[in-house]
Amino acid sequence: QVQLVESGGGLVQLGGSLRLSCAASGTIFRVYDMGWYRQAPGKLRELVVTTRDLNTQYGDSVRDRATIFIDNAKRAVNLTMDSLQPEDTAVYYCNMVIGQSYSDTQNYWGQGTQVIVSS
Repeated sequence: QVQLVESGGGLVQLGGSLRLSCAASGTIFRVYDMGWYRQAPGKLRELVVTTRDLNTQYGDSVRDRATIFIDNAKRAVNLTMDSLQPEDTAVYYCNMVIGQSYSDTQNYWGQGTQVIVSS
């Protein structure tokens, strides 16, 4: 079985920065996609950033403020985001598309970590 474990988040000052980490464990043949999504109260889950190989896609609302770092050896993905605003308050979810074998690929989610931007 595969698990994604997240860390980071919590209360962040307006205009400050956040740093989130996520690592995958379990039986893993290959990790294809790695990234982060978020869901604010009353809203749909939206893309923050996702990457596969050398292709990275950012959500429109975070494009110039978010940075993703991949550690393939540790099967980890880190997110940093600057200049936080109240609308960045959300539950942030780690996401990976992982193959447990050559023919068995599934989409996995972390448990979610709350980020609250406070003034």
